[in-house]
Amino acid sequence: MATGSDKVIAALDIGTNSFHMVVARALDEGFEVITREKETVRLGRGADEMRMLAPDAIDRGIACLTRMRQVADSHDAEIRAVATSAVREARNRDEFIKRARREAGIDVRVISGVEEARLIHLGALHGVGIEDQAMFLCDIGGGSTEIVVGTDDEELLARSFKIGAVRLTDRFFTSETLHPGAVSSCRTFVRSAFMNIRTEVADLGFEFAVASSGTAETVARMIAGFTNQPKSFNKFEMASTEISRVVDELAALPSVAERVTAFGLERNRAEIILAGAIILESIADVFGIEKFVFSDYALREGLLIDELHKMGRGPAGDGDAAMRSVRLLAERCDDRPDHSEHVARIALELFDQLHDELKMNIDTRKLLEAAALLANVGVVVSHSKHHLHSYYVIRNSELVGLTDREIELIAQIARYHRKGLPKVEHAEFAALSSDDQHVVRSLAGILRVAIGLDRTQDGRVKKVTTKLGDDGLEIQFTTGKSKEGDLNAYAATERRALLAEVLNRRVKIVAA
Repeated sequence: MATGSDKVIAALDIGTNSFHMVVARALDEGFEVITREKETVRLGRGADEMRMLAPDAIDRGIACLTRMRQVADSHDAEIRAVATSAVREARNRDEFIKRARREAGIDVRVISGVEEARLIHLGALHGVGIEDQAMFLCDIGGGSTEIVVGTDDEELLARSFKIGAVRLTDRFFTSETLHPGAVSSCRTFVRSAFMNIRTEVADLGFEFAVASSGTAETVARMIAGFTNQPKSFNKFEMASTEISRVVDELAALPSVAERVTAFGLERNRAEIILAGAIILESIADVFGIEKFVFSDYALREGLLIDELHKMGRGPAGDGDAAMRSVRLLAERCDDRPDHSEHVARIALELFDQLHDELKMNIDTRKLLEAAALLANVGVVVSHSKHHLHSYYVIRNSELVGLTDREIELIAQIARYHRKGLPKVEHAEFAALSSDDQHVVRSLAGILRVAIGLDRTQDGRVKKVTTKLGDDGLEIQFTTGKSKEGDLNAYAATERRALLAEVLNRRVKIVAA
């Protein structure tokens, strides 16, 4: 088995509806995802309130675990498996656990609802990367819903409710077509259950709300619509009014088949999404939540991070999750990370002095920093046209704590750090809004100059200052003692065109 920095862990979430596994390589300050696996198993499906696992459900579960064992073995990964609501509540759970060990070679740990909530909270913290704010978190599973109110380093409240998308479907929506009173009855049942902790949650308070799970992602996809679906829904925002509209649209279709056709859902998701959406709507109503942020990270990532922490590794509980994720990608793919770090410093100095003139929101500063650090990750594919490869690598890597829009902008800023300028003939650039096109052009313009100012790739440029005048912009730089700046001044001058175009000013670059 691999050790040290090559340690590979497979975190496996054995849920009521689906089994999820993430295989990742341990890093000192994080992890690198190697692959993900998901199968809809319906382990807890049945009308007996999940008191027993059906024989055919156990068979499906063991078959799935056997396949996941093979995937883990192909990566020399140690499996850490936890089971939640369906196994937790089943009187015959020992049969499943023994068969998992004997037939699939997997030791399954059954966790409590509170422990499940803790691990989901740990995963979501890393996924959304919002720091120093109290968070309300809900995770809607097939058999249970976990609610957490917590901060960066502790859970102030953690509760598990026997309310899940599969469980409620079996209780309220068993027929192929919708009973007229089913939605109303389901809403009343769910809201009455959550009312038990409303006062406690209100007393604790929270600053933002997060939703995770397949149900939340499906609702997010329905809100986004059929066109222009983002590649990543992490940090996607859902208003409570939009969630209610999804419930109404689902309820207006009396059969599962109609939901499949109307919303492009897989049948197994279409069967349970109405119940799941009602749970999310009810949470918003009971706890007065106007907007949810979706977290793509949940139990399996929380389990992975927890295991890494036990090894004294993995992401820290504090710091900027987004930039930590960016730096991990740079460390893995950039052959000159020291050069990229220095370019980022120069670029940020220029941004701090020019953002008002460029009409740039201060929040775009982190996009420039990330793009500067990641501009050269494309060399992992090839040095030739590495700016194009950088776009692909960034766009298809797991960067946590960032929205899909932010990842796209970072990728495009990095893509335009050299060679051709942004233009509408490029499909990805043309797809951006006019405001985001301005962001890409402005920040890429700064980045190109910053890269020129470290053409020698030895960090000799120590300070950059700008002077705006009637005759244009002058960028002055100082170098280290006895270091010449002629080559860097020449290289930056060669790369100034985009910045000059965005500013609509002449740009001059000189050694101070």
